[in-house]
Amino acid sequence: MATARISYLGNLRTSCEHLASGTKIITDAPVDNHGKGEAFSPTDLVATSLASCMMTIMGIYCQEHDIPFTSCEASIEKHMAAGPRRISKVVVHMDLNGNDWDDLTQKKVIMAGRACPVAKTLEGNVELEFNFI
Repeated sequence: MATARISYLGNLRTSCEHLASGTKIITDAPVDNHGKGEAFSPTDLVATSLASCMMTIMGIYCQEHDIPFTSCEASIEKHMAAGPRRISKVVVHMDLNGNDWDDLTQKKVIMAGRACPVAKTLEGNVELEFNFI
Protein backbone atom coordinates (compact mmCIF):
# COMPACT_ATOMS: atom_id res chain seq x y z
CA MET A 1 0.00 0.00 0.00
CA ALA A 2 1.34 3.43 -0.95
CA THR A 3 2.27 5.91 1.76
CA ALA A 4 2.39 9.08 -0.30
CA ARG A 5 1.66 10.54 -3.71
CA ILE A 6 4.15 13.02 -5.11
CA SER A 7 3.36 15.34 -8.02
CA TYR A 8 5.78 17.53 -9.95
CA LEU A 9 4.40 21.07 -10.03
CA GLY A 10 7.02 22.54 -12.35
CA ASN A 11 9.86 24.95 -11.61
CA LEU A 12 11.64 22.36 -9.41
CA ARG A 13 8.71 22.13 -6.98
CA THR A 14 6.75 19.06 -5.82
CA SER A 15 3.59 18.44 -3.83
CA CYS A 16 3.75 15.46 -1.49
CA GLU A 17 0.49 14.12 -0.09
CA HIS A 18 0.32 11.71 2.85
CA LEU A 19 -2.41 9.38 1.66
CA ALA A 20 -3.76 8.29 5.06
CA SER A 21 -4.29 11.85 6.31
CA GLY A 22 -4.38 14.03 3.22
CA THR A 23 -1.66 16.27 4.70
CA LYS A 24 0.47 17.95 2.02
CA ILE A 25 4.04 19.20 1.97
CA ILE A 26 5.52 21.33 -0.79
CA THR A 27 9.20 20.95 -1.64
CA ASP A 28 11.37 23.35 -3.60
CA ALA A 29 14.92 23.04 -4.85
CA PRO A 30 17.36 25.02 -2.71
CA VAL A 31 18.86 28.28 -3.94
CA ASP A 32 22.30 26.66 -4.24
CA ASN A 33 20.86 24.04 -6.61
CA HIS A 34 18.81 26.05 -9.15
CA GLY A 35 15.75 26.55 -6.94
CA LYS A 36 13.99 29.37 -5.20
CA GLY A 37 14.38 27.92 -1.68
CA GLU A 38 10.77 28.82 -0.85
CA ALA A 39 10.02 25.53 0.92
CA PHE A 40 11.82 22.54 2.40
CA SER A 41 14.08 20.86 -0.13
CA PRO A 42 13.97 17.05 -0.28
CA THR A 43 17.32 16.91 1.53
CA ASP A 44 16.01 19.34 4.17
CA LEU A 45 13.22 16.84 4.81
CA VAL A 46 15.74 14.02 5.27
CA ALA A 47 17.69 16.02 7.86
CA THR A 48 14.53 17.28 9.55
CA SER A 49 13.16 13.74 9.67
CA LEU A 50 16.11 12.71 11.83
CA ALA A 51 15.19 15.09 14.66
CA SER A 52 11.48 14.38 14.28
CA CYS A 53 12.04 10.61 14.39
CA MET A 54 14.33 10.92 17.41
CA MET A 55 11.67 12.89 19.31
CA THR A 56 8.99 10.37 18.37
CA ILE A 57 11.05 7.38 19.55
CA MET A 58 12.01 9.24 22.72
CA GLY A 59 8.31 9.90 23.33
CA ILE A 60 7.47 6.23 22.81
CA TYR A 61 10.26 5.21 25.19
CA CYS A 62 8.99 7.65 27.81
CA GLN A 63 5.38 6.43 27.45
CA GLU A 64 6.48 2.80 27.82
CA HIS A 65 8.50 3.61 30.96
CA ASP A 66 6.10 6.12 32.58
CA ILE A 67 8.62 8.95 32.19
CA PRO A 68 7.16 12.44 31.78
CA PHE A 69 8.28 13.95 28.46
CA THR A 70 7.07 17.53 28.32
CA SER A 71 9.78 19.52 26.60
CA CYS A 72 12.00 19.04 23.57
CA GLU A 73 13.22 21.46 20.91
CA ALA A 74 15.72 20.73 18.16
CA SER A 75 17.51 22.47 15.35
CA ILE A 76 19.44 20.79 12.60
CA GLU A 77 22.35 21.68 10.37
CA LYS A 78 22.52 19.94 7.02
CA HIS A 79 25.88 19.84 5.25
CA MET A 80 26.06 19.00 1.57
CA ALA A 81 28.94 17.55 -0.45
CA ALA A 82 29.59 17.43 -4.18
CA GLY A 83 30.66 14.68 -6.57
CA PRO A 84 27.98 13.34 -6.31
CA ARG A 85 25.78 15.94 -4.61
CA ARG A 86 24.62 14.40 -1.34
CA ILE A 87 24.06 15.02 2.35
CA SER A 88 27.45 14.55 3.98
CA LYS A 89 26.62 15.47 7.58
CA VAL A 90 23.65 16.24 9.79
CA VAL A 91 24.12 17.94 13.15
CA VAL A 92 21.24 17.72 15.62
CA HIS A 93 21.10 20.22 18.48
CA MET A 94 18.46 19.00 20.93
CA ASP A 95 17.33 20.84 24.05
CA LEU A 96 15.80 18.53 26.65
CA ASN A 97 15.61 21.12 29.44
CA GLY A 98 12.39 21.17 31.39
CA ASN A 99 11.93 17.43 31.73
CA ASP A 100 13.45 17.18 35.23
CA TRP A 101 15.10 13.82 34.47
CA ASP A 102 17.97 12.43 36.50
CA ASP A 103 21.20 11.67 34.62
CA LEU A 104 20.45 7.97 34.13
CA THR A 105 16.95 8.62 32.77
CA GLN A 106 18.27 11.27 30.40
CA LYS A 107 20.97 8.89 29.10
CA LYS A 108 18.38 6.17 28.47
CA VAL A 109 15.99 8.53 26.67
CA ILE A 110 18.82 9.90 24.52
CA MET A 111 19.99 6.38 23.71
CA ALA A 112 16.49 5.49 22.56
CA GLY A 113 16.35 8.57 20.35
CA ARG A 114 19.74 7.93 18.79
CA ALA A 115 18.53 4.44 17.81
CA CYS A 116 15.54 5.75 15.83
CA PRO A 117 14.83 4.29 12.37
CA VAL A 118 15.99 7.40 10.50
CA ALA A 119 19.31 7.46 12.38
CA LYS A 120 19.79 3.74 11.68
CA THR A 121 19.06 4.35 8.00
CA LEU A 122 21.50 7.26 7.71
CA GLU A 123 24.38 5.92 9.83
CA GLY A 124 27.26 4.67 7.74
CA ASN A 125 26.15 6.87 4.83
CA VAL A 126 25.95 10.30 6.47
CA GLU A 127 28.02 11.65 9.34
CA LEU A 128 25.71 12.23 12.30
CA GLU A 129 26.54 14.55 15.18
CA PHE A 130 24.33 14.94 18.23
CA ASN A 131 24.49 17.77 20.77
CA PHE A 132 22.16 17.58 23.77
CA ILE A 133 21.38 20.34 26.24
